[in-house]
Order: sequence, then structure tokens, then C-alpha cells
Amino acid sequence: MPTKKKLPKVYTGIRKRYKKLGTAVDNLGKTIRTLGPISSKNSHLIQLAAAAAIRSEGAVHSHVRRAREEGAKSEEIYHTIILLTSTIGFPAVSAAISWADDVLEEGK
Repeated sequence: MPTKKKLPKVYTGIRKRYKKLGTAVDNLGKTIRTLGPISSKNSHLIQLAAAAAIRSEGAVHSHVRRAREEGAKSEEIYHTIILLTSTIGFPAVSAAISWADDVLEEGK
């Protein structure tokens, strides 16, 4: 079930100031997801893992939302993150889980 998007102020500000950049970034993401056999849901789970690895709170929020919109269950999202424990370390995983909680607990 799609969630109502609450986009960060900085993101919407950049898109408003640089409309062509926003369009290009959107189109790049859409194009990349069509280039191979990985489903859109799994693409967002992979991107979620990368976002957690680089400790990008905004990107974790974004890919949790997008994965949910593509049908990912909370368990799949959390599993994606905890799979990273031996790779990025427990503190980074803990932070990513807290950021996922921000999104998954919205509206509860």
C-alpha cells in the first residue's frame, strides 16, 4: 500500500531551485531500475543497504518508503539492514534501524 510521502525540506528546496536537476535525478533512478532483472522492490532494498552503509539518514528514509510502496514488508526491510552487521558494524546498523523506525512507525 502506498504511503503518503513527506519529503524533506532540503530535497524539495533543491528541486524547486534546480528543476532540471530534479528531473534528471528522477529519470536516472527510473531508468536504472529498468536495465536489469532485479525487481523494483529488491532494487530499493539494495539501495537501502547502500544508504545504511554510507550512513545517509535521508536515503534510508527514502528507500524504506519506496521499498514499502513496492510491497516490501517491515521484516524484509529490517532483515536488509541487519544483514549488514558483519560488514558495516553494529553501531551503523543500529542507526539505520532507528531511521527505518522513523518511517515504519509513522502513522501508527
